[in-house]
Amino acid sequence: MAAQIIDGEAVAKEINEQVAAEAKQLADAGRPPRLVAVQVGENPASKIYTNMQAKSCQAVGIAYDLLNLPAETAQAELLAKIAELNGDAKVSGVILQMPLPAGIDARAVQVRIAPDKDVEGMHPANMGRLFYGGGVVAPCTPMAAVELLRRACPDLAGKETVIVGHSEIVGKPIAMILLQSLDASPTVTVCHVATKDLTLHTRRAEVLIVATGVPQARWLGYRRRRKAGENPPLPNLSPLIKADMLRDGAIVIDVAINRIPKGFDDSGEPLKNEKGRNAMVTVGDVDFEAAKDKVAAITPVPGGVGPVTVAMLLKNTIACAKAAV
Repeated sequence: MAAQIIDGEAVAKEINEQVAAEAKQLADAGRPPRLVAVQVGENPASKIYTNMQAKSCQAVGIAYDLLNLPAETAQAELLAKIAELNGDAKVSGVILQMPLPAGIDARAVQVRIAPDKDVEGMHPANMGRLFYGGGVVAPCTPMAAVELLRRACPDLAGKETVIVGHSEIVGKPIAMILLQSLDASPTVTVCHVATKDLTLHTRRAEVLIVATGVPQARWLGYRRRRKAGENPPLPNLSPLIKADMLRDGAIVIDVAINRIPKGFDDSGEPLKNEKGRNAMVTVGDVDFEAAKDKVAAITPVPGGVGPVTVAMLLKNTIACAKAAV
């Protein structure tokens, strides 16, 4: 069996074309969509994301502003700035860049973004609306995962669907999105770190959605221990989900993006590339190479859920802009 490789890049392109058309309609009506990203201090990883956001917004006709506040900004000042953006009718959406400096409660700030400008769909009000089957926006990664799933399997009614991972930003929202239909929802099981026999559940899954980041967590834990002067055993960075844990003909959506070393030298240090830096690879939670000969459809990592997540951020921005009075 040769699995269908679910092409996230192609799906993202299709979504972005629709977003661009809607952005033009809004601009022509005198309501141009505008996304403001708020960043406190300088962070190299955050800069990568903001550059990507700016480029993505520009490509579809959404105005993008990066509000970069000094690292010494107090939480009260940041909250005041969020309130200012909430009250600005020209701002369609607000996104808070992570991480925030020590001393600022990220969750306390995140919930102060107005629900109708919360393009990440993370405000408790938007989560609550998702639970009741309504709302304008939802978390971007869960939306992306379900979008790709529906492309591979339009009829999910009653299908045995197993979600591995129950985080508040991925696993739980995916379950809520899948359960919104009264008569066409799949049968959803959510597994997590306390699940006693994970394989029992994954082998019966007609649809498997995995979002744990276990290999990455193991790598980061190993690295922390090494930096603390310990000499831990090499971490097991193999995929969480092996091919023998999968049902023949299943549909697999791998949400995780693990950035881990290619291998280790005799001293326990990651192998280096030609530039002398750690040689890293990007993988998911599923053994893709083995799984693709067993399942009916699977998302690659990278190139699967990731590109569609970015497209969903843009889609949410347009949804917020259209809903604004």
